[in-house]
Amino acid sequence: MLKTLARGGLAAAALALATTAAAQTVRFVALGDMPYGPPQQSYPPYRALIERINALQPAFSIHVGDFKSGSTLCSDEEFAAQLEHFGRFRGAVVYTPGDNEWTDCHRANNGGYDPLERLDALRQRFFPPGRSLGQQPIAVESQSTALPAFATYKENQRWWAGDVLFVTVHIVGSNNNFETRDPRAAAEFFERDRANIAWLRAAFELAQQRNARAMVVAMQADPFDNQQPLETFPRHSGFAASIGETLVPLAAQWGRPVLLIHGDSHVLALDNPFKHQKKPVLNLTRLQVPGAADIRAVEVTVDPTSSEPWTIRLVGVRP
Repeated sequence: MLKTLARGGLAAAALALATTAAAQTVRFVALGDMPYGPPQQSYPPYRALIERINALQPAFSIHVGDFKSGSTLCSDEEFAAQLEHFGRFRGAVVYTPGDNEWTDCHRANNGGYDPLERLDALRQRFFPPGRSLGQQPIAVESQSTALPAFATYKENQRWWAGDVLFVTVHIVGSNNNFETRDPRAAAEFFERDRANIAWLRAAFELAQQRNARAMVVAMQADPFDNQQPLETFPRHSGFAASIGETLVPLAAQWGRPVLLIHGDSHVLALDNPFKHQKKPVLNLTRLQVPGAADIRAVEVTVDPTSSEPWTIRLVGVRP
């Protein structure tokens, strides 16, 4: 009898602890589109922002890409400098690529590089197997290992914080590099688009299997790309299949809170612009982080049990 009571008491305590843990909030930082400009101008304020983030001691940070402007060199030296910046984060930082560090590198003022060669260099340098960047990296699972059919896409990553699933997906600005006039670019787009769709589907399947309370998806691109009305994704959009036909309907079907974080347009926004079957998808929230001249990050607190699960606070000095 005493053994039974003891076991019952332990079970009740374990259940209480599990319930408490499940209800815990998650606090992280999102930033992107920085540093922009010459090192002597852009590096000092960016490094000061990193120190502010370090002082907050978030669970981790997410850099949503464009770690350089679209008019600076895509050199190995630039890549090394930005890898060093990620090493200044005392905690973990997860990075997803932007267009400025590979798709735009063919421009003369970027050094006239082969974009696909620069993409390969990013994958080799910035995505160590099984872990994030930063001084205290966290364990991450990449698409290259979780879905071996997409072994190239080590930059697509996922990890858990409590009952919240975090996912990065390689979707970039400038219409996701959907450039039909360049056969090589078009071929790369369709392969990456197929991988991104598979990764998003796998994320919702995993969230369903493990009873996730919420999901956070991070990418670089502004999926609306100045189009009107915002909620539509025409066929010439590089976001039609991955966002309009995959993320939006899957989020609507799942019904639990989903936060899509992106950069690209450099203006803070927190809204619900998505529609599915002409109805607003209110559980899918969009957070667009500042960037470029606005060198601030966003601290995000996730409380999946709240009717308003996403709380944000700007970090840094107003420009």
